[in-house]
This record gives sequence, structure tokens and C-alpha cells, in this order.
Amino acid sequence: MSRPAAVVFAYHDVGVRCLKALLSAGLEIPLVVTVADDPRENRWYASVAETARDYGLECVAPATAATPELEARLRGLAPDFLFSFYYRSLLPSGILASARRGALNMHGSLLPKYRGRAPVNWAILRGESATGATLHYMVEKADAGDIVDQLAVPILQDDDAREVFAKVTVAAETILARSLPALMAGTAARRPQSVLPGEYFGRRTPADGRIDWSRPAREIHDLVRAVAPPFPGAFAEVSGERWEIQRTRLSERRVPAGGPAQMFAAGGECCIGCRDGAVLRLLAAVAPTGPVDLVALAARLAARPLALG
Repeated sequence: MSRPAAVVFAYHDVGVRCLKALLSAGLEIPLVVTVADDPRENRWYASVAETARDYGLECVAPATAATPELEARLRGLAPDFLFSFYYRSLLPSGILASARRGALNMHGSLLPKYRGRAPVNWAILRGESATGATLHYMVEKADAGDIVDQLAVPILQDDDAREVFAKVTVAAETILARSLPALMAGTAARRPQSVLPGEYFGRRTPADGRIDWSRPAREIHDLVRAVAPPFPGAFAEVSGERWEIQRTRLSERRVPAGGPAQMFAAGGECCIGCRDGAVLRLLAAVAPTGPVDLVALAARLAARPLALG
């Protein structure tokens, strides 16, 4: 009996781990489709192209998946399954239809929440205490097909996006590995989604990292960790300079609510008093000249607090 065959569209750590899960389960992979790295981006994650080469798999990286040539190639392959693991664009209906037994996607949230782009970053930004991964069938509408399986992971108060993404990657690999036997046997569950209004999120840009010092401390902290390095980072004007605020932590200290945000020193630490009265500790920042010396900054702030915003 021939092995089930799957064409894989993949990128990023989730793409690598899920591709390896398919190989470990014994599926035949006649073709891997990935995305060429963007030289403007900091690639901090594993490479699907390198993984495919390591396993001797054919791998292509077209500028777009929506080409007649690629669609014809997949029709000729007629794979049992088609999988998309963090591939960076929607797949056209002609490509989805090439899979004889189903086309499935791994999404980095607990659908139907956080459909669309950058689900891990958005979940942190909105103060969620959990997110996860969802394996679902693909339809023309983004992240809207029937759900096969989900697994939740916690988002701790100080987790940044890279830490949460690592948890989601493990969840994705776990879901796929435990779902494959039923998928291959044709007995996998299918649970229709309720597509909720307001749960589709778009792409984030570096400009979205600007800090509004009038917001509550928790919202500012969530923004900082949602876009912390290796993502583009949260930023604000401090003493006429653009600073990247890389790490903060909620403090038990309080300041009078209602006043403007300010940076001050307390107990040798650099603190930010926010308009809601809550206080953040500043743990890492970068100025145009380089990393900020927080010990020296605290000494200056002890003599003269600094207004923000």
C-alpha cells in the first residue's frame, strides 16, 4: 500500500516542526512550497527551505502561490492532503481543490478568536491570558473552515511574543501529530466554526509600536512585550530622542492617578508612572546612541524626574 502524500506550504518555526511531524508519521512529501526570506526582515526562526534540503525534498519559493503553473503542478500531483503551516498568503481555490482528501491549515490562535495576521502578537497586545494553535480545514475565507483540533497554551504576565510563539509552535506540532492517524483513516473530527465579528486582525507594521503614554500601564506593558525583539519594538520620544522600550514589568508601586506620565527613580530602579496610577519598571531600552545605561539613568532621575508624552 502506498503512503499518503501531502504537499506542504510552510514557513517559520511552525512550518519546520510540522513538516518534520509529517515526515515522522511516514507521509510522502512530493513538494514543499515556501517563501523567500525578506532581506529587510530579521530572520530569527528556522528555515523551511533548509529543512527540505536536509531531507532531500523538492522545495520551491514562488513569489506568489496564485499562478497557473503551480496550480497545474498540484493537479498533476493530486496529493491526498495539502497542508499550510504559517505560509504567508491565502491559497487560491484551485490549489485547495487539488487535495483529494482535504486541505488543512495550522493557525496560531484558538479559533475563531484572532483570525488573520499576527495572532500571537495581537493576543498579547489585547491582554489575553491564553492562546494556542488550531488545525482546521481551509476554505476561501481566511481561517474560517471546520476545526479538527486545538490546544491552548498560557500567556504569562511577562511573556513576550517570542516566548509565546515558542509555546504555540509546540502546541502546533502536538496537535498535528495526534491528529494525523485519524486524518489518514478518514475519521478525524470536523467542528464548524462560528465566525465572530471583530475577530479578524490585520498585519501589524513597525509604526504600530508607538507608545501612547496616556494609556494604562498594563496596556503599555502588553504593547512592549507584544512587539519586543526580535519584532520591531515599542518606541516613544524620551527627552527629544526616539527610544525603543524593550522590556518593562508591572510594579507594586503607585503614583497619584490622573497626572501626566513620568519617568522617575525609586529604590535605584527606573520607573514609569502612568496616568492610571500604576507604575512600570523599565528593564531595557535603546536610545539612538545604543543601549540605555539604566543605573546611570536612575541616578539622573533621582535628581530630576522626566515628563513623558
